[in-house]
Amino acid sequence: MWRTQITEAQAGSIMAAGGIPPEMTGISGRVAVILTQSWCPQWKAMDAYLARMAEAKAPETEGLVVFYLCYDLLPFGGEFMRFKETRFSNDQIPFVLYYRDGELKETTNYVSESGFLSIF
Repeated sequence: MWRTQITEAQAGSIMAAGGIPPEMTGISGRVAVILTQSWCPQWKAMDAYLARMAEAKAPETEGLVVFYLCYDLLPFGGEFMRFKETRFSNDQIPFVLYYRDGELKETTNYVSESGFLSIF
């Protein structure tokens, strides 16, 4: 599993593209994009299990790519929040988009570790 924080430039590209660009969604057969805020307790729980999964290198996570963005830390965090809430019609955090072979498969908010893996 590969886990990486979305950069400020990538966040700007997401907004400019009107969604998650193919350069991110097509990087692997299984991609999750998590949009959240740094203070969110549910995000902290997800971040902890994602870190454990990345470290463990379990077979069920092989080829899985996770991008995450704590948009409250961006200089344009309020603008990104409005974009996310409008574009994806979801004002809850964390917000998770699941892509399979570059196509959006499902969206959720907080899910447990087993729930997260079962979506793929």
